[in-house]
Parts: sequence; structure tokens; C-alpha cells
Amino acid sequence: MPRFFLNNESITNENGEINIKITGEDAHHISRSLRMAVGEKIDVCDENGVVYSCILTAFTENEVLARAVSSEACDSEPSVQITLFQALPKSDKMETIIQKSVECGVYKIVPFRSEFCVVKLDGKDAERKRERWQKISESAAKQCGRGIIPKIDSVLDFKVAIKMALESELVIFCNEREKDVTLKSVLKEAKAKSISLIIGSEGGFSEREAEYIENCGAKSITLGKRILRCETAPTFVLSIISYETEM
Repeated sequence: MPRFFLNNESITNENGEINIKITGEDAHHISRSLRMAVGEKIDVCDENGVVYSCILTAFTENEVLARAVSSEACDSEPSVQITLFQALPKSDKMETIIQKSVECGVYKIVPFRSEFCVVKLDGKDAERKRERWQKISESAAKQCGRGIIPKIDSVLDFKVAIKMALESELVIFCNEREKDVTLKSVLKEAKAKSISLIIGSEGGFSEREAEYIENCGAKSITLGKRILRCETAPTFVLSIISYETEM
């Protein structure tokens, strides 16, 4: 069933009847692309992760109206809130990282610059990229039945990003130099409800950066005996966290 994300102002309760107003691109998609009609059903998620099962009631030139027949908290959201701090990769790899990370349950993604990043994004270019990445996040969230749209933050400098990562209960640093400490052991010991995950670009991190991250208190882990591409690592780690915390 088609799923759409709306702000709370678009959902009103009038004498116990919950009415939905859909505008903009979503309204165009429902009426023009999907060619839906009055009486057909859609799902709508609000900003609090509540899912409304709705029946379409009316179409105007710029709006689609619907009425909720039931509502419930979305059960697809992970029990652990994971923020991915991803050093900027080359070409369109970030798009793949965002799509797959959203499918794997990431809560938020923070792109940042590090010494080995080839891509240099600043100012308007960075904001244009962020807007595109946010649309990819929304599309992936709709496709996989998420209750929220994971936010894509603005591109940050290295130390600013690491400082932000420290706000989580557990900070995990995927470190190619680490040989012994595993993700499983760190998760078992910490039992955290909020996790920051730090992953590098194609070249990883410089020795200076890696030392800085560890000195800040991050848990340095190995990803095993095989070398993973930067666009593979987030999916790999998020899948393990999902298995350890949800299954």
C-alpha cells in the first residue's frame, strides 16, 4: 500500500474524525502518477511515528483529502537509535549508502569531511547535495515501510562531527587498524539505546584522525578479516546491530 509522510499540521481531529490533507509532490503523485481514486486506501505517517490507514475522500486541483479509519504506532522502527557519521565518499556512493542505511534502520545520517575524502563540498553545492540525499532517504523510507524519514544533516567538518557523535550513549569507530575488538562484544557490553557509528571514506582515516577519535572515547572495532568498500560497511554494521538488538 502506498505510504506518505506528513507533518502533524496536515492531520486534524474534528469531533473524533481524523482528516488528512495532502499537498505538493505527494498530492501530484497520488492523483497523476498513481492515478488513484476516491475510495482507495493509503497509509500516512505523522511526525511521531504513528501510521494512519486512510481512505481517499476527495481530489482538488492541488490537494488530496483522506479520512483515517485506524491508527497505530509504527512497529518497523528499531529499538536502538543509530546515527551514521559517514565521511564523504566519491561519485554517487553516498546515495547508495543512504538508501541501504535507511532500509537497515538508521535514524539519522551525518556526512562529514576527513583528510582522505576526495570530494570537497561546501556552501550551495553541499546544500544541493543534502536536499537530494534527503529525497533519497524519503523514497527509501516509503519503500521499506519506515515510521519516520531519517534526517540527512548538513556536511560537517571532522572535529565537529566527532563532537556530535559523542552525544550518543555508545560511539562505535570502524577502524581498519583494529584487530581484536568485535562489534558483537561491544554491543553485548554496552546495551546502549543510542549509538553513533563512525565510518570513513575510501581511504579510511589518517593515523592522526584515528587517534583523535579513540582519544575522544569511541570504541574502536574491527569489521573482520575482509576489506569492505566504504559503501558496503554501513549496511554490514547496521545489519549486525539489527540482528543483535532486534532478532
